[in-house]
Amino acid sequence: MMTKEKIESYMTELGLSYEQKGKNVWVVFGEDKGLENVIVMIDDPIVIIQVKVMEIPKENRAALFEELLHLNATDMVHGAYALQDKSVILLNTLLAETMDIEELQASFDALGLALAQHYEILAKYRNTD
Repeated sequence: MMTKEKIESYMTELGLSYEQKGKNVWVVFGEDKGLENVIVMIDDPIVIIQVKVMEIPKENRAALFEELLHLNATDMVHGAYALQDKSVILLNTLLAETMDIEELQASFDALGLALAQHYEILAKYRNTD
């Protein structure tokens, strides 16, 4: 079982600022590392790392959804784009029992890289109002 102390020690060792938002839920602030408002949650047996990418637009939704599926299939090594409520999120799940600091770092890096690489692709779907 992954303890909250272990997660917090990993985030501290990685130089990330974070704030606990609930039992086993943290918001990570690492703007200098390309991450902002990343949510880390323990939902035993997994650790979920997610970040909100954008609101689901009112127009061109089908084209956006097709684009997200394409990105998931071709560009995502760790994690995937998903829909949550009225938002597009980017998330990754890790097995809590075996997760180590390198795997957590790789997940943060992969999310940050995907956000940077896909910014222009997804920006054209953002609501403008």
